[in-house]
Amino acid sequence: MDGITPKNNIRLSKSCIGEFEKKAVLDVLDNEFLGMGAEVKKFEDMLSSFFGRPAVCVSSGTAALQLSLQAAGIGPGDEVIVQSLTYVASFQAITAVGATPVPCDVDSDSLCMDLHDAEKKITKKTKVLMPVHYSGGVGELNKIYKLAQENGLIVIEDAAHAFGTEYKGIRVGGFGDIACFSFDGIKNITSGEGGCIVADDLVFLKKVRDARLLGVENDSEKRYSNKRSWDFNVSEQGWRYHMSNLMAAIGIEQLKRFTTFANKRRELSVHYTALLSNLRSVTLINHDYNNVVPHIYVVRFSSSLLRDKISKKLNENGIQTGLHYKPSHLLSLYKDSSNMQNVEQAYSQLLTLPLHPDLKIEDVSLVCNIIYDNINQSE
Repeated sequence: MDGITPKNNIRLSKSCIGEFEKKAVLDVLDNEFLGMGAEVKKFEDMLSSFFGRPAVCVSSGTAALQLSLQAAGIGPGDEVIVQSLTYVASFQAITAVGATPVPCDVDSDSLCMDLHDAEKKITKKTKVLMPVHYSGGVGELNKIYKLAQENGLIVIEDAAHAFGTEYKGIRVGGFGDIACFSFDGIKNITSGEGGCIVADDLVFLKKVRDARLLGVENDSEKRYSNKRSWDFNVSEQGWRYHMSNLMAAIGIEQLKRFTTFANKRRELSVHYTALLSNLRSVTLINHDYNNVVPHIYVVRFSSSLLRDKISKKLNENGIQTGLHYKPSHLLSLYKDSSNMQNVEQAYSQLLTLPLHPDLKIEDVSLVCNIIYDNINQSE
């Protein structure tokens, strides 16, 4: 392929934006109130209806995790158990409140939190279990809650990949302690950037609302009316983590299109699964796509050499691939020498294939044909 431009341009992921999102942004620009205001309140109300309980919007999924930890009273001296196979944002949110992330292994099938390893790492300092809903699945979430209950722990779900996924007939975020979502540019819905926190505890949610606005107490209600507080009090550390009207305007239109987005992601993933499931050198995550809305489509090859070969061939053909993720316990800041065999083996074999609502079924077929051809040559 040297010197030849690939004829394909198949992106790994992308923002899927239409005319309604563009018009919504222009309307906000015309109103000339770009910060947090009435559009944010409208988006929060729509999300609260979607989940069946209150949602609070913030500037990112990472901010959602950090504010949730802070509002739950987590800080220096506390430990949070979190799987190592996650984006570094999960770990950064923990250290941002002064707590210590304790990495644990993943289940080799679901690539979600390994309960046995998590249980072994519970100490007197442990305050939170943070399961990461990798690729849209939730693993053994009921057992995670049972383990937390038995040990007096809070569960803060990193549900950035799982917007719209259902577990036992209820949407993730519609039950449990605290769930945090991301709306960045390539998630299941986007607001450009952004995220939300979903919970039942109204005292906890008030702390989140205040903390996202620099700790200014009770400022959210005024912002919803496109006003702000001038005579106010601050009693706890806050951050500039609020969502803007511009972001919310995009999110509102995206949420209206969610069913279409979800169906397309499922359709593409089912097609991938049908084409790849009989390859001996490939292992797939066993998702039930009637319930899971996948954020990424991940395959696992029998060796790192084969994974790298397939990735190279796809890239040469103009098809982007990804690697979700380098285990956080291998990063310098979070170095941990404990045995996490499953996550380290998975990292050497995983490859993320293109998945987004603008992808075509024919694109998936092309990706799979290239994988087939190159596996057959290797075997």
